[in-house]
Amino acid sequence: MDKTMLEKVRGGIIVSCQALPEEPLFGSEVMAKMAIAAQAGGAVGIRANTPVDIAAIKAEVNLPLIGLWKRDYEGSEVYITPTLEEAEEVIRAGADIVALDATSRPRPKGETLEELAAKLRSRGDALLMADISTVEEGLRAEELGFHILSTTMSGYTPYSPQQEGPDFDLIRELSARASVPVFAEGRIHTREEAVECFRSGAYTVVIGGAITRPQQITKRFTDFVRSQG
Repeated sequence: MDKTMLEKVRGGIIVSCQALPEEPLFGSEVMAKMAIAAQAGGAVGIRANTPVDIAAIKAEVNLPLIGLWKRDYEGSEVYITPTLEEAEEVIRAGADIVALDATSRPRPKGETLEELAAKLRSRGDALLMADISTVEEGLRAEELGFHILSTTMSGYTPYSPQQEGPDFDLIRELSARASVPVFAEGRIHTREEAVECFRSGAYTVVIGGAITRPQQITKRFTDFVRSQG
């Protein structure tokens, strides 16, 4: 585990290069090219989904990589690296940081966040990022030994604020109360919002859809234009 990895991303933009199977850009070759473009544009890191995409991007880009694996399990709403199996595969694929859903919701296979954090920390293969939706979840994740807290899940749990833009209040409060870095992530659509994330205390800002999902970018334009007609 290399904690200097955190210094490499401090104050910069991490680009999330992800595409789901139903999306036009799905495929590890395309995601690797997207990561190359992000690096050329000045990104300080990449966030990627699935072991195959992680491995493909690591082969092409020399930037810190946050890895995760989105998988659905019946009976659980947790889908970002939900079990130890996914976490181990993400690390084997080459992720420097492994992101896990660290919300308070029940996990698949009867596993607990405490168990996962303890097992992964004991191996020391990668830094642990907690994708959280509330201040309480973030502080709990810090207690469990997570090295990074990320606001990824705000707005994606029923008990967190449902809003169109970033959760600046969560970034501010968590940055003030936590002693580990807080990454801002989630619905950051503009340069101004990215700057406000840093002003709110974010250590690093992670941007995905606004850069790497052209269907979402197009929809924001077309929906807005239609609303003005």
